[in-house]
Amino acid sequence: MCRVRFTLTTYSRKAMKRRLKTAHQQGNLRQVKYLLAILAVGDGRSFAEVAEVLRVHEKTVAAWVGRFCCYGIHGAPRQKPTGRPPKLTPTHQAALATLIDEGPLKAGFSGACWRSPLIQQLIYDRFGVFYNVFYMAPLLKNLGFRSQKAAFVSDHLDEGKRQAWCTTTWPQMLRLANEQKALLLCGAEASFPQWGTLSYTWARRGHQPMVKTSGKRKGDKVFGVIEYFTGRFWYQGQEGRLTSATYMAFLTRVLAQVTQPIMLIQDGAK
Repeated sequence: MCRVRFTLTTYSRKAMKRRLKTAHQQGNLRQVKYLLAILAVGDGRSFAEVAEVLRVHEKTVAAWVGRFCCYGIHGAPRQKPTGRPPKLTPTHQAALATLIDEGPLKAGFSGACWRSPLIQQLIYDRFGVFYNVFYMAPLLKNLGFRSQKAAFVSDHLDEGKRQAWCTTTWPQMLRLANEQKALLLCGAEASFPQWGTLSYTWARRGHQPMVKTSGKRKGDKVFGVIEYFTGRFWYQGQEGRLTSATYMAFLTRVLAQVTQPIMLIQDGAK
């Protein structure tokens, strides 16, 4: 395996990384491979290793290194390759839309939101087409996508269990409550802050407006249960923290006011 020893200065390495970022954004695949090859050889990689990773011939890597040794960073190839650049076919576009629908995590990325560079890399890895990163937005619009704010959803939620709850567990509970003439209680706890919610207001540019508050910043806490059939409601305010002991005291007070059997569905109960 052919190895070339040369040292990249800190300035040269930073300059090459800046140009690599620009080449990536512009979709200049030849420059990207050239710069990656020089950085890899500068780190001690052989021509064969670099050629295998970048999917080029070993002689191409040797030619790039020779050009860099003669002309430095300015020896990066600038001429566009001849012929028509590759494009996504309608079949590829349909497959790309499916991959985007499935999300970045399933595609092998660590993030959960699509960014233009991620989609650029996805297209190159799956279909061998290297687009300009600024072309991603019009491409996705043509495929029926639009940029929008994402929403959070709990990762632990199991759609299968939710479906089983709606179709099996809940009907069984209703039937059992009717048979035993029991109270079907749904319980939860909540905390209400006593301060207002900040909104937009006019202010000088560069000077964030400050809104003064008064009083102690503490919220009102409350336990509550509501009966499914009648709508009867029990609640109890709580000044301290919401704990299992205080909730048990609240349930004891509820039990003292009823004589029927009770079926309790607790929100978020372990």
